[in-house]
Amino acid sequence: MERRTISRFLKRTAACTLALAMLLLAGCAGNTGNSGGDGDSSGKTKLTLWHIQTGTAADIIKDAAARFNADHPEYEVEVVDKVNDTYKSDLSMAINANTMPDIFITWGGQTMYDYVDEGLLYDLTDLMNADGYADTFVDAGIAQCSYNGRIYSVPVENISVAGIFYNKDVFDQYGLEEPSTIAELEALCDTLVANGVAPFALANATQWTGSMYFQYLATRYGGLEPFADAAAGTGTFENDAFVYAGEKIQEWVEKGYFCEGFNGMDDDAGQARMLFYSGDAAMDLMGSWFVGTIAGENQQFLDDGKLGFFPFPTLETSDADPSLCLGTIGDNLYAVSASSKAPEAAFEMIQYLLDDEAQVERKAQSKIIPLKNFTSDDPVITEILDAVNGAAGIQLWYDQYLPAEVAEVHKQTSQEIFGLTMSPEEANAQLQAAMESYLAKNS
Repeated sequence: MERRTISRFLKRTAACTLALAMLLLAGCAGNTGNSGGDGDSSGKTKLTLWHIQTGTAADIIKDAAARFNADHPEYEVEVVDKVNDTYKSDLSMAINANTMPDIFITWGGQTMYDYVDEGLLYDLTDLMNADGYADTFVDAGIAQCSYNGRIYSVPVENISVAGIFYNKDVFDQYGLEEPSTIAELEALCDTLVANGVAPFALANATQWTGSMYFQYLATRYGGLEPFADAAAGTGTFENDAFVYAGEKIQEWVEKGYFCEGFNGMDDDAGQARMLFYSGDAAMDLMGSWFVGTIAGENQQFLDDGKLGFFPFPTLETSDADPSLCLGTIGDNLYAVSASSKAPEAAFEMIQYLLDDEAQVERKAQSKIIPLKNFTSDDPVITEILDAVNGAAGIQLWYDQYLPAEVAEVHKQTSQEIFGLTMSPEEANAQLQAAMESYLAKNS
């Protein structure tokens, strides 16, 4: 069945509007610049790169662009800093206006697949396979960048997988050991609650933080298939795996496994981490960027050896592969627009983001680079790498895999489950309805 999407229609409409505006303005204004690989007055070909990194992580990208520009005087890469919260809408507007950047980030999943189906992404397969470049990346990273056997993006920023970080001092105080099963985790949590310690630090005002529990529990119950099938329309979000996840979360809420007031706390403000550092909460289910976050705001905690890590425990009653991880291998996947006038140069610019100098900078920031030869002296990062290398598969974050409108419903209903304001059955029905609506509009 041919795919016809709203974005295609808007793209054509915006292009016509833009053409009319240009005719009306002709003779009234001079050339104000070019984008999308066009040349400028200096004769250079301009390439634009959009990213969402901040602080010193953004500096790595700018440094790489400066090296590329110096090595390739016929090009000029313009690095554009975008805000994470508005990035998807900004990119959507650029697509609709036919002004896509040459290089931009995606997260894989359904959104990337839609871009490919709409002809928006340049096929990088031949460039990635040249000189065995694709083979230097962790296999799971290339898998997340691929669709129908072709490669459309490059895993760059970080290995970002979720696991349970814990305060070793708290574990030592109560004689606790890393659990390997859900039952062992619950017994550990019961001990902590009995001693007045919150088992989990959670700031769920941002919704995605709590949704990680839902995603992991569903994956431990049913593996990767229930979500993949539901997202494709061949299955349903009312599957038993999602019912189990919601029921288990509500059971844990009622048992007091999460810090008080969690649904109103802001993760960006560090409210959950403050409880974790102080020992008022023992654990935090978080992405592997957590190590770098702690290094930036509480290096002493790391220096004192207080940080521990273990993978999300196994569900003893399930046949699902317990090695499966939740997250993304590459975090931000860099793609090249099919409309770029210099796609091969754009691809080479992406390679500069992981050249030798960039790797040194990334490692200094506790980034877990998605390359097979990456190693770390940090014992926690080594444990994370062991979990990734031993994983039979990676479940991409639901809110990045799903279309934006469906992802929002997932996050909202997940928060409702945590707040005990919606039953798992009601939440799953809403999510399924949103998925069916999206598929109907885009079939």
